[in-house]
Amino acid sequence: MKIKSILIMLFIASFFNIEAQEIGWQLQAADENSSIGISAQSLYSDLLKGRASSTVVVAVIDSGVDVEHEDLADNIWINVDEIPDNNVDDDNNGYVDDVYGWNFIGGPNGNVDADTYEVTRLYGKLKYKYENADVAKLSKKDKEEYELFLKYKKEVESKYNSAESSLNNIKAAEDRYITGLSAVKELVGDTTITLEVLQGVDAGDDAALAVGKNILLDQIARGNEIDNIDEIIDGVKEQMSGAKDYYTDQVKYAYNPDFDSRDVIGDNYDDPYEKYYGNNDVEGPDARHGTHVAGIIGAVRGNDIGMDGVADNVRIMSVRTVPNGDERDKDVANAIRYAVDNGASIINMSFGKGYSWNEKVVEEAIKYAEKNDVLLVHAAGNSSQNNDTTDNFPNDTYKGKGFLFFKGKTKQYKNWLEVGALSYENGEKLAAPFSNYGQANVDLFAPGMEIYSTVPNDEYEPLQGTSMAAPVVAGVAAVLRSYFPTLTAVQVKNILMQSVTKQMVEVYVPGSQTDKVPFSTLSVSGGVVNVEKAVNLAKQTKGKKKIKKGNSKA
Repeated sequence: MKIKSILIMLFIASFFNIEAQEIGWQLQAADENSSIGISAQSLYSDLLKGRASSTVVVAVIDSGVDVEHEDLADNIWINVDEIPDNNVDDDNNGYVDDVYGWNFIGGPNGNVDADTYEVTRLYGKLKYKYENADVAKLSKKDKEEYELFLKYKKEVESKYNSAESSLNNIKAAEDRYITGLSAVKELVGDTTITLEVLQGVDAGDDAALAVGKNILLDQIARGNEIDNIDEIIDGVKEQMSGAKDYYTDQVKYAYNPDFDSRDVIGDNYDDPYEKYYGNNDVEGPDARHGTHVAGIIGAVRGNDIGMDGVADNVRIMSVRTVPNGDERDKDVANAIRYAVDNGASIINMSFGKGYSWNEKVVEEAIKYAEKNDVLLVHAAGNSSQNNDTTDNFPNDTYKGKGFLFFKGKTKQYKNWLEVGALSYENGEKLAAPFSNYGQANVDLFAPGMEIYSTVPNDEYEPLQGTSMAAPVVAGVAAVLRSYFPTLTAVQVKNILMQSVTKQMVEVYVPGSQTDKVPFSTLSVSGGVVNVEKAVNLAKQTKGKKKIKKGNSKA
């Protein structure tokens, strides 16, 4: 699930005073300012100067990528074995005209935009079986499933009601604000609004007029100039629009068990191993999130346009899989396999959810990536939760094989990095307030607040989330795989873990303004990714990978 930025901003605002940060702060070193970046300034001019590199393909499994963006176009992966737009599968990989990647949430006649959450789908799956069931007649196995049904039902109905209430409250607030501002405008006209003008407005018992006057007084107190009230009215509408859209989607789609997006795709959803569905529209209807992620990894460096990505000799492969809602396990598994089969050596996955429809099919895809020496970088999530005690999917754990009556032990894939987010503040606010964490299940942290990057239509903006922290790490991994091509995925992971910058400070537990813990307890490594240290360690590491020549898909 990709998080709507308006909610992230509202959540963060309750903990932080958000300030605009210098573009590229995530690339800086800790000793240059109060922020802790990844120390990339002298990377290419000093540490890697004169060293040969090979092109590395990084797959971005996300909402889509604007492959024509001015700061990305030169670093977009192109399948040179595919002839564009001839409606023929020229390279015989099963995907027709997959020039820049593939879209697993599209079909012959369009694309999925909004979708349900996984808990809603699980509830819908069991609803028709247990809604009117006679519990006394259920088998032991069915009773266990019935308890899950009740759990899903409670969560979905509670969240649906909460979203509906929030939507109604927002609509009422918008109406109240606009009515109040319009009342002031009726009195003062189109004049420039100053403190003196407002002091001349006597609201008396007029509640609407009082609301409008107070809004304008607040704006003046913040130092904002008001040429006319229409500007403020338009601003209110714009601010409320994002929130209304979010909660409308929650009610109509996310928590609606009767909504089904798969008709657009036309696949057999009951077959988790079905392949070759989708279309070649790798941008889709809303590529903001995926384009931002792609820029962090591989926006063209040194072109005096926009911003610089972490990696230089990189190609971004777009694999569209994440809707406005929860991604589906079948699509995620296919996306991983597609990326592996088409030459990606790193896969960035800035998405996650609290439930899983089919863990097995995703686990098998992760194992396939591990077997093929592909590193997976995954965002830890934005729920301020401890991933050691709360489910977060997908993840790197799986059950090993048991023997007779003994259950298999929980194991972890070795080609997986789970990434938490740093704020731009040092000290006690170092961990981003929204970031998930976990001493056993989050590997390391990376910058993830106010990260300025590419968005569609040749534009740029700062966003926040572990979704932004993961591609910072993926970019560092791409540097290692590019300049040290004999390193395996497991070696790259180990180098990144061993070369972190340790932070020996106490920080607020994400989501709390009172509880503090040592930063070192929030992740396995206890530190922040550092590309300078990683490169120095890579120079001392003997690679275990044999280089294959002649890969045409790069």
